[in-house]
Amino acid sequence: MNNSDIVFEQELKSRGLRFTAQRRAILNTMMENQRKHLSPEEIYDIVKVNSPDIGVATIYRTLLILEDMGLVRKINLDDGKGRYELNKNQEDHHHHHLICEKCGSVSEVKYDLLEQLEEQILKENEFLVTNHSVKFYGYCKDCLESIKNAKCEQC
Repeated sequence: MNNSDIVFEQELKSRGLRFTAQRRAILNTMMENQRKHLSPEEIYDIVKVNSPDIGVATIYRTLLILEDMGLVRKINLDDGKGRYELNKNQEDHHHHHLICEKCGSVSEVKYDLLEQLEEQILKENEFLVTNHSVKFYGYCKDCLESIKNAKCEQC
């Protein structure tokens, strides 16, 4: 049992919940896919390979528990699906997403772009920003290359 399993198990027990193999599988799937922003259905497809008896409802219930515990956060990437990512640092709300309009890939911008703006808002408006979400839409490296190639073929 790894450290995150121990913390998860202790937190579940403090809430009167059991640490089941299914819940462990869901948490492990989230940890193994940290760079991805998985929907509950995608998590289900991954987990059911080794746990064929798991139901989609279990995925949704466990994600709600993980979110309530602060281990994952739900994000909206404007694709009609709720997606989840590991909450690596519960104090860190400062990362942004790059969304490819062609292939739908999602990647993260590692640095905070709005820290100075948040400080200015606090100073000028006496409003403490506790979270924000920024999404950049465009084309990833691979799609940009294919777009360039398609334009060159038309010349």
